[in-house]
Amino acid sequence: MQQLIELYRQWRGAEPTSTERLAGAGSNRAYYRMVDEDGRSVIGCIGTSRDENHAFVYLARHFEKRQLPVPRVLAVSDDELRYLQQDLGSTSLFDAIRGGREAGGRYTLAEQQLLRRTIRELPNVQFRGARGLDFSNCYPQPEFDVDGVLFDLNYFKYCFLKATELDFHELKLEADFRLLAKDLTAERSESFLYRDFQARNVMLVEGVPFFIDFQGGRRGPFYYDLASFLWQASARYPDRLRRELLDEYYVAAQQFIEMPKREHFDRRLQLFVLFRTLQVLGAYGFRGYFEQKKHFIDSIPPAIQNLRELLSAQQLPYPYLADILKRLTELPQFQRIEVSAQTRADGYKTTDRNPYRAHPKDGPATFSKYDAQGPLVVRVFSFSYRKGIPEDESGNGGGYVFDCRSTHNPGRYEPYKQLTGLDEPVIRFLEDDGEILTFLDSVYRLADAHVARYIQRGFTSLMFSFGCTGGQHRSVYSAQHLAEHIHQKFGVEVRIVHREQGITQVLKD
Repeated sequence: MQQLIELYRQWRGAEPTSTERLAGAGSNRAYYRMVDEDGRSVIGCIGTSRDENHAFVYLARHFEKRQLPVPRVLAVSDDELRYLQQDLGSTSLFDAIRGGREAGGRYTLAEQQLLRRTIRELPNVQFRGARGLDFSNCYPQPEFDVDGVLFDLNYFKYCFLKATELDFHELKLEADFRLLAKDLTAERSESFLYRDFQARNVMLVEGVPFFIDFQGGRRGPFYYDLASFLWQASARYPDRLRRELLDEYYVAAQQFIEMPKREHFDRRLQLFVLFRTLQVLGAYGFRGYFEQKKHFIDSIPPAIQNLRELLSAQQLPYPYLADILKRLTELPQFQRIEVSAQTRADGYKTTDRNPYRAHPKDGPATFSKYDAQGPLVVRVFSFSYRKGIPEDESGNGGGYVFDCRSTHNPGRYEPYKQLTGLDEPVIRFLEDDGEILTFLDSVYRLADAHVARYIQRGFTSLMFSFGCTGGQHRSVYSAQHLAEHIHQKFGVEVRIVHREQGITQVLKD
């Protein structure tokens, strides 16, 4: 530590008036915020690997010459074990989008805009940053290659797969690992592979994304960083938002290179999503199962869900690996309540005609005339209690009516009186307050069970209504979020009616 202070003194001409150690992440590097008497601060780093520090310093200076948004290196010790860099503040993208993440993937418009701005900047680092870059300075290797892929796949095998006690044939699995490694490295790329591109490594300076912790980067395929960012297990990006961010990236990247056709792009990306998911599970297994760190243990279920969705979306060209992964997702410790449904040719989820398991002594079951008609259409209303509860026009009667009036009302405050629950300031007010999120958590549990059962039975209509005083803020927010939640989770058609606002919308793929 004293040597870092001495480096600061040599650079500034005086020792810092205060030095604060910053919270560490997953590395063995120590970071400190060092402040002078005028309140100006820099970040000091103490590393244990000269080569790793050298890689960061070289890359940061190269990227600065390319006018990329990275911290400026201010001073480096002779042995390269310590350096000073520009202080980019304390707000990471991870912190800025916390609300959407903790709300299960319900990102506000402002949060989505930050994500779009970040993903549009990524090709700038990958392609413009690679120009003139001497990859021999990269750490621990200059290029993404077969050996590196196999190292990570075996990390998954030994640190995660074996820890689950799932039985598997090592030689058969190794053969598929080698096929996957060959496919991942089949296309040579001249782009810079960031490798650890995630929301924690993006700092926001007045809303502008700056990139840090790129010292593990190397020459490699750009697909890797996309998989790392968009399939980050804890982020819980909804499929629709993920697709929109992919579109943003694809358009931005075309400014630098001739992008492959979209079909090829999507197919290659899925291989890297598979690889990145296995790589992450390996890290979670080591940090969670062996080091007993709760954060990593808690991160395993969403990573398994990513794997489950990947397996359901495509047929992997690695039969034995696919079988192992399918059995992995079916282990009791990773189970969750699933919607037991089939998919029709038109994309709607329908049912077996007899979803019940009756006891033999009960005799044959009887059925409602509405059983197995499908597909289900869900209608969601917002309304004002002053004007009465919406009528059910399906003829079935029933449905749910939820009263939002117990939650904090933004309509009491002048800045929100002319806005609705669809506007970002109102969304932020409600989510920051938090009452509406607790309210909706209970609604989601009830709605999920009901929608799942209706799909299973093949029913065609279900109605939810949310009422508040004026049908403008809380009810609109609640109706919109439940509608999007049901559509994203179950894939059924959802019709939204904000009655008092005169707004209608249909959600369907």
